[in-house]
Amino acid sequence: MSDHHITTDDAWVPDSCTLPTVERPLRVAEFDQFFAEAVRGADRVSAQHLRLRLDGAAQVEETARDLTARESSCCSFFAFHLSRSGPDSLALDVRVPAGHVDVLDALAARAAARRCDR
Repeated sequence: MSDHHITTDDAWVPDSCTLPTVERPLRVAEFDQFFAEAVRGADRVSAQHLRLRLDGAAQVEETARDLTARESSCCSFFAFHLSRSGPDSLALDVRVPAGHVDVLDALAARAAARRCDR
């Protein structure tokens, strides 16, 4: 049995998420806005590892840290890591265990779709 479900707007939420149901659409909207405004590219390093290349602005880093900290608190299977290889180069590595690859797939698809929307 899958640990995930799809809603009518193609949003995904793992059943194991502890975020109250009423707050989930707001979090999805936050991620969508972040993806549209900050993500410059994505690389699928492995089935369990996605690297998002982000705008290097300090505000983007602050938003990424806040959003990923809140997401980790309700979906503890996510492992997020922000890194800089230069002043204008920010990367967000997202890792999941094998049992949550489909959630990472959905996250990658949402990021790609929102990048294309801008």
